[in-house]
Amino acid sequence: MANESLAIGTPGVDWKKLGFLFLGLFLFAVVYWSPAWPDAVDPMGKHFVLTREAKAALAVFLLAGTWWVFEVVPIGVTSLAIGVLQALFLIRPAKIAFTDFTVPSVFFIFASLMIGLVFTKTGLTKRLAYKMLMIVGERTSMIMLGCFVVTAALTHIMAHTAVAATIYPLLVSIYAMYGEGDARTKFGKGLFMGMAYVAGAGSIITLLGAARGAVAVGFFKEIMNQDISFFQLTYYMFPIGWLMTFALWGFFMIFMKPEKDRIPGLRDRARRLNDELGGLTRKEILATIIVGGCILMMSLQNFVPALKTIDKTGIILVSTILFFITGLLTVEDLEDVPWNIILLFGGAMSIGNCLWETGAANWLAVNWLLMFQDAHWFVFIMSITFFVLVMTNFIMNVAAIAISLPVALVIAPYLGVAGEVILFASLVAAGMPFLLLVGAAPNAIAYDSKQFTPGEFFLYGIPASVLLMIVTGFAVFILWPLMGMPVTLN
Repeated sequence: MANESLAIGTPGVDWKKLGFLFLGLFLFAVVYWSPAWPDAVDPMGKHFVLTREAKAALAVFLLAGTWWVFEVVPIGVTSLAIGVLQALFLIRPAKIAFTDFTVPSVFFIFASLMIGLVFTKTGLTKRLAYKMLMIVGERTSMIMLGCFVVTAALTHIMAHTAVAATIYPLLVSIYAMYGEGDARTKFGKGLFMGMAYVAGAGSIITLLGAARGAVAVGFFKEIMNQDISFFQLTYYMFPIGWLMTFALWGFFMIFMKPEKDRIPGLRDRARRLNDELGGLTRKEILATIIVGGCILMMSLQNFVPALKTIDKTGIILVSTILFFITGLLTVEDLEDVPWNIILLFGGAMSIGNCLWETGAANWLAVNWLLMFQDAHWFVFIMSITFFVLVMTNFIMNVAAIAISLPVALVIAPYLGVAGEVILFASLVAAGMPFLLLVGAAPNAIAYDSKQFTPGEFFLYGIPASVLLMIVTGFAVFILWPLMGMPVTLN
């Protein structure tokens, strides 16, 4: 009896996590071993069959989502489970499933994290942090707003992943001056989660913020035989991106109002610490030149035809190589790389490609949009927005666009809806995955701060996503028509 009591009362067993672990396994089993599901049929009569592999992909999708949200195991380990399940259940060949962990996008994230590491090691982040605090002052609300504005502005000219990696160490330096050590605080949650959210909001404004814009414009031209220019996209997206930036600042000031209204003496302290740094060091100048050169090259890709054929991952990895050649980083610094985050995105790429290649994603998109084919035009547009919003939290936003946009553009003429409004509404939703860490690299980079859990990110992401839907609805129904965007074909 004594042994039984000891077993029952054994400390260290997290029954909640254990429950969610088995919930994920249960969802996988129910979907995987359920009878065949009916085909999806689009308005043109085309059938989309849910094969055994596609249904299995949905099963993995549910398990991964459950484990990611509740972090029953480290998020990188959940990613490994995605590859393992594909191999064990013959969903896709192991060679393909695990190759997704090393695609260029994953290495782009690795290179971005290395940039953040160099900025921290050379002291550039502290210098930038002190300069910002000298401008915004001591009020925590203004500090948060200043960080959000800088983040959003930078995404106009560089990829939001690179922006997040650059801004993250800056936020670490700022938070260190909050005076709470490594403790989790509302200010810390708002600062880091807000950075991730705002990086997405800013990235929708130009084609330089993320790859999804160029992909969507390409799809639109192919299907609608109509081109969308760089400046046309910016014209319609600029007010929405900045409206969301300030709305998110208000959101965090309500839901995560800092414990301290101000940090007395912060401006003077920042000025003193900045003076103590002295002039720019050789390492700081070198790091700035290397990173600035890579950013310039990636920015020029949209304007210089000769550069368009070079993958941006190859360009940004040049910075990583130069960091080691110049001695800015050493092999010991590799121990500080958050491999958990890199594995997370490897898994996200693997499940996204799995859903796409097995046909599960198309099956989901067609079934979802067909439910709204007889709806009011506004309801149909918002249903597309919502579908993209959900999908972009689980798979690459580029994939979410590739899945939903072609189907939506086929159905749109039947409802008298113009293609442009579908394109822009989809891009808005694809740029702001507020629910899961795997939705975007800035989410995962912010998670490295340890200021919040995946569950907290998900819970706060629900009202933030509602806010996004409201702003998008305002744009679709009022703002974009006033700006001259065709919404209906009448």
